[in-house]
Amino acid sequence: MEGIELSEYFSDIHIPGERPKFKVFIDGKWHETKDYIELKSPVNGKVLADIGCVNKDELNRAIDSAYDNKHKIRGMAAIDRIEMINKARLELEKHQEEITEVLVIEAGKAYKSAKGEVTAALERMRLAMADSKKIIGEYIPGDWSSDTAQKIALVVREPVGVVAGISPFNYPVYTSIAKIVPALLAGNSMVLKAPSADPLAFLMCAEVFRRSGVPAGTLQVVTGKGEVTGDSLVKSDKINMISFTGSTEVGKEISSRAGLKKVHLELGGKGTAIVLDDADLDLTARECVKGSIELAGQRCDAISRVLVVEKIYDEFIKLLEKHMDDYVFGDPTKDRNVTVGPVISEHAAERICKMVLDAEDKGARIIRGGKHRKTYYEPTLLVDVPLNADIAVEETFGPVVTVIKVKDMEAAIDIANGSRYGLDSCVFTKDFYSAWEVMKSLQVGNVTLNSAPSHGTAYFPFGGVKDSGAGKEGVGYSIEEMTNLKTIIFNLDPKKLGKTYKGEFKD
Repeated sequence: MEGIELSEYFSDIHIPGERPKFKVFIDGKWHETKDYIELKSPVNGKVLADIGCVNKDELNRAIDSAYDNKHKIRGMAAIDRIEMINKARLELEKHQEEITEVLVIEAGKAYKSAKGEVTAALERMRLAMADSKKIIGEYIPGDWSSDTAQKIALVVREPVGVVAGISPFNYPVYTSIAKIVPALLAGNSMVLKAPSADPLAFLMCAEVFRRSGVPAGTLQVVTGKGEVTGDSLVKSDKINMISFTGSTEVGKEISSRAGLKKVHLELGGKGTAIVLDDADLDLTARECVKGSIELAGQRCDAISRVLVVEKIYDEFIKLLEKHMDDYVFGDPTKDRNVTVGPVISEHAAERICKMVLDAEDKGARIIRGGKHRKTYYEPTLLVDVPLNADIAVEETFGPVVTVIKVKDMEAAIDIANGSRYGLDSCVFTKDFYSAWEVMKSLQVGNVTLNSAPSHGTAYFPFGGVKDSGAGKEGVGYSIEEMTNLKTIIFNLDPKKLGKTYKGEFKD
């Protein structure tokens, strides 16, 4: 696979050629933009295409369309919205292989990882029925309180209005669909900003939604520079909610400028694995390597450091080294057996290299890997990492197994909780009481026992604390974030239909 060649089904989304130009989706139609930016493949550095780069006027047209057409999606019966999403799912299944192939070349994902992302997106759409159960309201009788004895109330969920979604490069298809499904299902319209680094696979998905009956104007998909799109989306009075997945620094900026809009933030993490001396060490080593280097470590739920009690430290390092051999490193477009491909850019590879060299300068040892060429950073085993090394503190976002020796469980908990992040962590032990103590003590949104963290299809909810974000994401939980509660109160006193309140207790 050398370039991007799409089937006739996707002919409307781009202008074909040796260097195709991809359009943006505004007001139910695909449009050319005034400006374009180059899209380079991390696999080989070649320019794959030009993608639309919306300016403020073009973006405001998308926002206006979402605002003006929100009544269309809100006015649909919930069952029709579910059927619409299911129709899109069935249509997407027909094109999943083509979308997967594009994801491999534009994002540098191993084929298995790319296919897994598309499959997870399909499963997320299948679970829309479970999402819909969260839209149901509640009846509250008023006679439990003296001042409301003659009243009753209904608490209902209503759409927030217009949701702006901003998706990251590491899961461009899944995360975008995981924002769209609950937004549309709840009756919101949406403006989705696809990641500039790898938007093509999701633009293909947007065409699937268009052909599946999403009302014109209720879904907008744009591409372009974050400083233009992000600024306008955050500031617009016609946007009611921001759903952002990305870096902590950008998330904080969004939060500070969003005003009274609802904000859902899924940000960075420093996933910590705590390995106790009674753990199944082979299982633990396998999971720690998997959690650290799958998808080249470019996951918010990745294991970013491994804290190992000193009693088993040396033995465990040998097992980690053994399981590094479970992975094949290379060009994913030339070999489907490759399981770890390049990172998203040369800048990202250089950042990882800088962190590893900093740790080495401070006393860490590189057991495996540690080298990079352009976007390809070797899966690396880094041990004896001191706590003052950058890689011991900051999110790695690269294929590095970072190992730190600790005295005992209490020391591991203290180190883990000293992080400014609080998204995912895990503990490996066979002892229930030790597991419970660690899991209750860790200041994170998610903690896993005897497995690497994995958000998967988000059937289990996830979301961070501290600098890892705000709000919960997942089946049923995302839709709660994208709705508002309204309390409707009925006064029954005129017809004497309420309960009688006597103000005293009688036998």
